[in-house]
Amino acid sequence: MSVDLRFRFETGAVTHQGCIRDYNEDRYLAAGENGVWLVADGMGGHYGGDYAAESVVDNVRTVQRVSSAHELQSRTIDRIQLANRLIQDRSISMDGVTIGATVAALMVYDAHYACVWCGDSRVYQLRDGRLTQLTRDHTEVQELLDRGVISPEQAENWPRKNVITRAVGVSPNAYLDSVYGSLKDRDTFLLCSDGLTGHVADHEMQRLMTGASPQLACDRMLQLTLDRGATDNVTIMVVRCTQKTVVGGNGSGAPRGTWPARGV
Repeated sequence: MSVDLRFRFETGAVTHQGCIRDYNEDRYLAAGENGVWLVADGMGGHYGGDYAAESVVDNVRTVQRVSSAHELQSRTIDRIQLANRLIQDRSISMDGVTIGATVAALMVYDAHYACVWCGDSRVYQLRDGRLTQLTRDHTEVQELLDRGVISPEQAENWPRKNVITRAVGVSPNAYLDSVYGSLKDRDTFLLCSDGLTGHVADHEMQRLMTGASPQLACDRMLQLTLDRGATDNVTIMVVRCTQKTVVGGNGSGAPRGTWPARGV
Protein backbone atom coordinates (compact mmCIF):
# COMPACT_ATOMS: atom_id res chain seq x y z
CA MET A 1 0.00 0.00 0.00
CA SER A 2 1.45 3.38 -1.01
CA VAL A 3 1.09 6.81 0.52
CA ASP A 4 -0.32 9.24 -2.05
CA LEU A 5 0.18 12.93 -1.26
CA ARG A 6 -2.40 15.50 -2.30
CA PHE A 7 -3.26 19.06 -1.34
CA ARG A 8 -6.33 20.92 -0.16
CA PHE A 9 -6.82 24.58 -1.03
CA GLU A 10 -8.20 27.64 0.73
CA THR A 11 -9.02 30.65 -1.44
CA GLY A 12 -9.65 34.29 -0.65
CA ALA A 13 -10.65 36.84 -3.28
CA VAL A 14 -11.76 40.44 -3.63
CA THR A 15 -12.34 42.85 -6.50
CA HIS A 16 -13.05 46.59 -6.37
CA GLN A 17 -13.54 49.41 -8.87
CA GLY A 18 -11.02 51.57 -6.99
CA CYS A 19 -11.24 55.23 -6.07
CA ILE A 20 -11.18 56.78 -9.56
CA ARG A 21 -12.97 54.47 -12.00
CA ASP A 22 -16.77 54.50 -12.06
CA TYR A 23 -17.09 50.78 -12.82
CA ASN A 24 -15.06 47.58 -12.60
CA GLU A 25 -13.59 45.87 -15.68
CA ASP A 26 -11.75 43.22 -13.64
CA ARG A 27 -13.06 39.67 -13.29
CA TYR A 28 -11.80 36.56 -11.51
CA LEU A 29 -12.46 32.82 -11.40
CA ALA A 30 -11.90 30.59 -8.37
CA ALA A 31 -12.61 27.01 -9.47
CA GLY A 32 -10.48 25.10 -7.01
CA GLU A 33 -12.57 21.97 -7.48
CA ASN A 34 -11.26 21.87 -11.05
CA GLY A 35 -7.78 23.12 -10.24
CA VAL A 36 -8.07 26.52 -11.93
CA TRP A 37 -7.82 30.09 -10.59
CA LEU A 38 -7.70 33.14 -12.86
CA VAL A 39 -7.65 36.95 -12.85
CA ALA A 40 -8.60 38.96 -15.95
CA ASP A 41 -8.18 42.72 -16.26
CA GLY A 42 -10.33 44.18 -19.03
CA MET A 43 -9.21 47.11 -21.18
CA GLY A 44 -11.32 49.22 -23.47
CA GLY A 45 -13.48 51.15 -21.05
CA HIS A 46 -17.12 51.49 -22.00
CA TYR A 47 -16.28 49.98 -25.37
CA GLY A 48 -16.03 46.52 -23.84
CA GLY A 49 -13.22 45.89 -21.36
CA ASP A 50 -15.67 44.19 -19.05
CA TYR A 51 -16.89 42.03 -21.95
CA ALA A 52 -13.32 40.95 -22.68
CA ALA A 53 -12.60 39.97 -19.08
CA GLU A 54 -15.96 38.19 -18.76
CA SER A 55 -15.30 36.27 -21.98
CA VAL A 56 -12.04 34.92 -20.57
CA VAL A 57 -13.59 33.94 -17.24
CA ASP A 58 -16.76 32.46 -18.72
CA ASN A 59 -14.85 30.30 -21.18
CA VAL A 60 -12.24 29.05 -18.72
CA ARG A 61 -15.06 28.25 -16.28
CA THR A 62 -16.12 25.43 -18.63
CA VAL A 63 -12.87 23.54 -17.96
CA GLN A 64 -13.88 20.55 -15.83
CA ARG A 65 -11.95 17.75 -14.14
CA VAL A 66 -9.27 16.23 -16.36
CA SER A 67 -7.05 13.13 -16.40
CA SER A 68 -3.64 14.79 -16.67
CA ALA A 69 -1.80 18.05 -16.08
CA HIS A 70 -1.19 18.47 -19.78
CA GLU A 71 -4.91 18.15 -20.49
CA LEU A 72 -5.70 20.78 -17.85
CA GLN A 73 -3.23 23.25 -19.34
CA SER A 74 -4.29 22.48 -22.91
CA ARG A 75 -7.98 22.98 -22.16
CA THR A 76 -7.37 26.19 -20.25
CA ILE A 77 -5.29 27.66 -23.06
CA ASP A 78 -7.87 26.51 -25.61
CA ARG A 79 -10.63 28.36 -23.72
CA ILE A 80 -8.49 31.51 -23.54
CA GLN A 81 -7.95 31.29 -27.30
CA LEU A 82 -11.70 30.88 -27.79
CA ALA A 83 -12.26 34.02 -25.71
CA ASN A 84 -9.65 35.75 -27.87
CA ARG A 85 -11.69 35.00 -30.99
CA LEU A 86 -14.92 36.18 -29.38
CA ILE A 87 -13.30 39.43 -28.30
CA GLN A 88 -11.93 39.93 -31.81
CA ASP A 89 -15.42 39.43 -33.24
CA ARG A 90 -16.81 41.95 -30.76
CA SER A 91 -14.12 44.46 -31.78
CA ILE A 92 -14.98 44.03 -35.47
CA SER A 93 -18.67 44.59 -34.73
CA MET A 94 -17.69 47.86 -33.02
CA ASP A 95 -15.78 49.23 -36.03
CA GLY A 96 -12.42 47.89 -34.89
CA VAL A 97 -12.17 49.56 -31.48
CA THR A 98 -9.45 47.93 -29.38
CA ILE A 99 -10.73 45.85 -26.48
CA GLY A 100 -8.96 43.07 -24.62
CA ALA A 101 -7.93 41.66 -21.27
CA THR A 102 -4.77 40.72 -19.47
CA VAL A 103 -4.86 37.26 -17.91
CA ALA A 104 -3.01 35.43 -15.15
CA ALA A 105 -4.03 31.85 -14.38
CA LEU A 106 -2.92 29.22 -11.88
CA MET A 107 -3.56 25.52 -12.57
CA VAL A 108 -2.93 22.66 -10.15
CA TYR A 109 -2.84 18.94 -10.84
CA ASP A 110 -1.78 16.48 -8.12
CA ALA A 111 1.41 17.89 -6.57
CA HIS A 112 2.28 20.20 -9.46
CA TYR A 113 1.25 23.67 -10.59
CA ALA A 114 1.48 25.73 -13.78
CA CYS A 115 0.87 29.40 -14.51
CA VAL A 116 -0.06 30.92 -17.86
CA TRP A 117 -0.35 34.63 -18.48
CA CYS A 118 -0.71 37.37 -21.04
CA GLY A 119 -0.13 41.02 -20.12
CA ASP A 120 0.72 42.51 -16.73
CA SER A 121 -1.59 40.67 -14.37
CA ARG A 122 0.66 38.61 -12.11
CA VAL A 123 1.08 35.40 -10.13
CA TYR A 124 3.32 35.33 -7.05
CA GLN A 125 4.32 32.45 -4.79
CA LEU A 126 4.93 32.81 -1.05
CA ARG A 127 7.11 29.91 0.10
CA ASP A 128 9.05 29.61 3.34
CA GLY A 129 8.48 33.30 4.07
CA ARG A 130 9.75 34.52 0.71
CA LEU A 131 7.56 36.09 -2.00
CA THR A 132 8.60 35.38 -5.61
CA GLN A 133 7.00 36.74 -8.77
CA LEU A 134 6.39 33.73 -11.03
CA THR A 135 5.16 35.67 -14.06
CA ARG A 136 7.02 38.27 -16.10
CA ASP A 137 5.12 41.34 -17.29
CA HIS A 138 4.41 41.78 -20.97
CA THR A 139 5.00 45.53 -20.88
CA GLU A 140 7.09 48.08 -22.69
CA VAL A 141 8.99 48.96 -19.52
CA GLN A 142 9.84 45.28 -18.86
CA GLU A 143 11.25 44.95 -22.38
CA LEU A 144 13.43 48.03 -21.78
CA LEU A 145 14.63 46.55 -18.49
CA ASP A 146 15.43 43.22 -20.15
CA ARG A 147 17.48 45.00 -22.83
CA GLY A 148 19.33 47.08 -20.24
CA VAL A 149 18.06 50.36 -21.69
CA ILE A 150 16.75 51.58 -18.33
CA SER A 151 17.50 50.76 -14.71
CA PRO A 152 15.00 49.41 -12.15
CA GLU A 153 15.05 52.85 -10.52
CA GLN A 154 14.18 54.55 -13.82
CA ALA A 155 11.46 51.99 -14.45
CA GLU A 156 9.60 53.04 -11.31
CA ASN A 157 8.80 56.45 -12.83
CA TRP A 158 8.91 55.60 -16.54
CA PRO A 159 6.22 57.68 -18.34
CA ARG A 160 4.96 54.67 -20.33
CA LYS A 161 5.16 52.27 -17.41
CA ASN A 162 1.65 50.91 -17.92
CA VAL A 163 1.89 50.25 -21.68
CA ILE A 164 1.34 46.52 -22.21
CA THR A 165 2.69 44.58 -25.19
CA ARG A 166 0.32 41.60 -25.05
CA ALA A 167 -3.35 41.08 -24.19
CA VAL A 168 -6.09 38.60 -25.00
CA GLY A 169 -8.29 39.86 -27.84
CA VAL A 170 -6.00 42.40 -29.50
CA SER A 171 -4.54 40.07 -32.16
CA PRO A 172 -5.71 36.91 -34.01
CA ASN A 173 -4.00 34.72 -31.38
CA ALA A 174 -3.38 35.22 -27.67
CA TYR A 175 0.35 34.86 -26.98
CA LEU A 176 0.72 33.21 -23.57
CA ASP A 177 3.79 32.40 -21.52
CA SER A 178 3.95 29.62 -18.92
CA VAL A 179 5.94 28.44 -15.92
CA TYR A 180 5.77 25.19 -13.94
CA GLY A 181 6.69 23.91 -10.50
CA SER A 182 6.03 21.38 -7.74
CA LEU A 183 3.82 22.18 -4.76
CA LYS A 184 5.07 22.29 -1.19
CA ASP A 185 3.00 22.27 1.97
CA ARG A 186 1.81 25.80 2.90
CA ASP A 187 2.66 27.27 -0.52
CA THR A 188 0.54 30.39 -1.01
CA PHE A 189 -0.16 31.94 -4.40
CA LEU A 190 -1.20 35.52 -5.11
CA LEU A 191 -2.97 36.37 -8.38
CA CYS A 192 -3.65 40.04 -9.02
CA SER A 193 -4.35 42.74 -11.56
CA ASP A 194 -2.00 45.71 -11.89
CA GLY A 195 -4.39 47.75 -9.76
CA LEU A 196 -2.63 46.14 -6.78
CA THR A 197 0.97 46.21 -7.98
CA GLY A 198 0.66 49.85 -9.00
CA HIS A 199 0.26 50.83 -5.34
CA VAL A 200 1.68 48.04 -3.17
CA ALA A 201 5.29 46.86 -3.25
CA ASP A 202 6.28 43.20 -3.20
CA HIS A 203 7.70 43.37 0.33
CA GLU A 204 4.42 44.84 1.55
CA MET A 205 2.43 42.05 -0.09
CA GLN A 206 4.70 39.53 1.61
CA ARG A 207 4.16 41.16 5.00
CA LEU A 208 0.39 41.33 4.63
CA MET A 209 0.14 37.71 3.45
CA THR A 210 2.40 36.20 6.11
CA GLY A 211 0.44 34.63 8.95
CA ALA A 212 -2.94 35.72 7.55
CA SER A 213 -5.77 33.65 6.17
CA PRO A 214 -6.19 33.98 2.37
CA GLN A 215 -9.27 36.19 2.73
CA LEU A 216 -7.72 38.38 5.41
CA ALA A 217 -4.62 38.81 3.24
CA CYS A 218 -6.83 39.93 0.33
CA ASP A 219 -8.76 42.35 2.52
CA ARG A 220 -5.56 43.85 3.94
CA MET A 221 -4.01 44.37 0.52
CA LEU A 222 -7.19 45.91 -0.85
CA GLN A 223 -7.46 48.33 2.06
CA LEU A 224 -3.86 49.46 1.60
CA THR A 225 -4.51 49.99 -2.10
CA LEU A 226 -7.62 52.06 -1.36
CA ASP A 227 -5.76 54.05 1.28
CA ARG A 228 -3.23 54.98 -1.42
CA GLY A 229 -5.81 56.20 -3.90
CA ALA A 230 -6.57 53.06 -5.97
CA THR A 231 -6.30 54.74 -9.38
CA ASP A 232 -7.36 51.54 -11.18
CA ASN A 233 -9.65 48.58 -10.66
CA VAL A 234 -8.03 46.08 -8.33
CA THR A 235 -8.49 42.32 -8.05
CA ILE A 236 -6.66 40.12 -5.56
CA MET A 237 -6.85 36.36 -5.09
CA VAL A 238 -4.84 34.34 -2.56
CA VAL A 239 -4.69 30.53 -2.76
CA ARG A 240 -3.05 28.50 0.02
CA CYS A 241 -2.34 24.79 -0.31
CA THR A 242 -1.93 22.41 2.61
CA GLN A 243 -0.85 18.84 2.31
CA LYS A 244 -3.16 15.99 3.15
CA THR A 245 -2.20 12.32 3.21
CA VAL A 246 -4.30 9.68 1.49
CA VAL A 247 -3.46 6.01 2.12
CA GLY A 248 -3.89 3.90 -0.98
CA GLY A 249 -2.95 4.27 -4.63
CA ASN A 250 -1.30 1.95 -7.10
CA GLY A 251 2.10 1.80 -5.45
CA SER A 252 3.87 3.94 -8.02
CA GLY A 253 3.96 7.04 -5.82
CA ALA A 254 4.01 9.28 -8.92
CA PRO A 255 1.06 11.29 -10.25
CA ARG A 256 0.16 10.69 -13.87
CA GLY A 257 0.71 13.24 -16.60
CA THR A 258 2.24 16.03 -14.55
CA TRP A 259 4.17 19.07 -15.66
CA PRO A 260 7.96 19.13 -15.37
CA ALA A 261 9.27 20.26 -12.01
CA ARG A 262 10.50 23.58 -13.42
CA GLY A 263 10.36 25.36 -16.73
CA VAL A 264 9.43 28.47 -18.64
